[in-house]
Amino acid sequence: MIGGLGKLSRYLLAGAGIIGLMASGAPEAKAQNMQEIQAQINAMQDTIKALQKQVQDAKSQAAAANTAAANASGSDLDLKVKWKGAPELSSGDGKFKIKVRGRLETDYNNVNQDTPITGFPDVSATELRRARLGVEGILFFDWKYVLEVDFANDSVSMKDAYLQYQGFKISDEPLLFRIGNFKTPNTFEDETSDRFVDTMERAAFINAWDIERQIGFMTAYYAPHVNLAAGIFGQRFASTTNAPLFTGFNGDEDTTFAARVGWAPINREVNSVTQVLHVGGSYRLREAGDDQPYFQYGPRAKGADLNLANAPINTGRIGEEDTFWGLEAAGLWGPFSLQGEYARLNVDLPGGSLIRSNNSVGTPSALNPFIGVPNPEYTGWYIEGSWFFGGHKTYKNEGVWDRPVVNNPMFHGSGGWGALQIVGKYDVLDMGDSENLVPAGFQGGTNLNFVGACAITPLFPGVNAVPADASANPGKVAECGDMKTWVVGVNWWMTPYMRLMFNYAESDLSGYPTTPAGSGTNLIEAKNGFDGATVRGFGMRAQVDW
Repeated sequence: MIGGLGKLSRYLLAGAGIIGLMASGAPEAKAQNMQEIQAQINAMQDTIKALQKQVQDAKSQAAAANTAAANASGSDLDLKVKWKGAPELSSGDGKFKIKVRGRLETDYNNVNQDTPITGFPDVSATELRRARLGVEGILFFDWKYVLEVDFANDSVSMKDAYLQYQGFKISDEPLLFRIGNFKTPNTFEDETSDRFVDTMERAAFINAWDIERQIGFMTAYYAPHVNLAAGIFGQRFASTTNAPLFTGFNGDEDTTFAARVGWAPINREVNSVTQVLHVGGSYRLREAGDDQPYFQYGPRAKGADLNLANAPINTGRIGEEDTFWGLEAAGLWGPFSLQGEYARLNVDLPGGSLIRSNNSVGTPSALNPFIGVPNPEYTGWYIEGSWFFGGHKTYKNEGVWDRPVVNNPMFHGSGGWGALQIVGKYDVLDMGDSENLVPAGFQGGTNLNFVGACAITPLFPGVNAVPADASANPGKVAECGDMKTWVVGVNWWMTPYMRLMFNYAESDLSGYPTTPAGSGTNLIEAKNGFDGATVRGFGMRAQVDW
């Protein structure tokens, strides 16, 4: 533009010169037209000046624009906005990022708990299963942060709260270093977010054995065909003060080592069909701190796999140390998915002649009721299949299910109906052994109580110390019963961020130990449990996340 204006100026000056020569060659016209020619020359000079001013203004504007662009490229104040279920704000260079996250899950449970056998009342109730709000984002390119709090049912609990460095890369994938409060790397279904688990609750063994979030440090590497993670964790210190829970002990929290490995030899899309094959395994070793309660097994595993039902399996606090290992497999072929896991838990009962007790004075004085009792071995497994109509699951490099694809979401004006998912699951928790009977003539019966219909020892917290005769012959009090549950469900995904869930489930209870009844020579073996009971339940959930 600027060069063109220069040429135009030269043409106008040349034209003015030619007019001047013509005027000098015609004296008779010169006198008559001199004033008119002079006026034209003046007008041309004014035009040239105006054009020159425009050229200068254009140069100034271009220089200002270049300066602004240069300043903007190095600024952290420019803003980009994306929509990922909720607004995601980031700087133009990607140096900083923040996104609000959360989820809301509202449940209804109707449970028949076979009251004549179990003694548990029937249930017809609602709850906010989860009501979470938090933020996640990026700091200085390579640092990720997550903070999420659950406000469900008028209580506040911290969920994910961690800082993660992801600046090191191996074959274009980051090597992660994470510190904070998050899930231990164990099991396929627990690592999968509850937003994408196909049934309303996870497998019973995951809940019974307390596979959950802990505070710790973990390193992980996730790639399309392999995922590796390992970390060391503590547990929230149980004391509300700096004083030890038990006289004679220092504050010593639980410690946990956990690791998981997964391999996805097939992870691809062929002719618009998603294909995945995943296999893997995980391991966890926990040790109870000297100043902490022993581990308890069962209270989070509910009848019919519904959260508002009672827990028919509850060992009480019996574990000083435990070792978990599990195997997992999952497959996806378009709309069809299949997954299953097998897990085992070996529990080490407290050793020594005495155990710590909150009622002790000076040093622990409670007799150990587990002398001579074999360490229990618990197992759990499940198998699950589902079929999507109008969508399909997706697989994430972390070795988990991710947000599904919904072909016709119910957006405003779209006319879509969403997608339907049919689910079937068989879930087994085996924590009993029908052959492990408390022997006739057992004289330590006063040390048993019946929480959840399991024979347990009255250990910390909140109960009395073990009586003096507990060491006589405690029997196999660590056995607790079996629960076999089948679930059928329908999930209606209105959009990838919203679904309605409908589950019907039945749990059969068996395998509880027996204990002596009567006195003197009239001792008989009596059932100590819910053998033969069936817990039936129906559940619904409305879910949205962002």
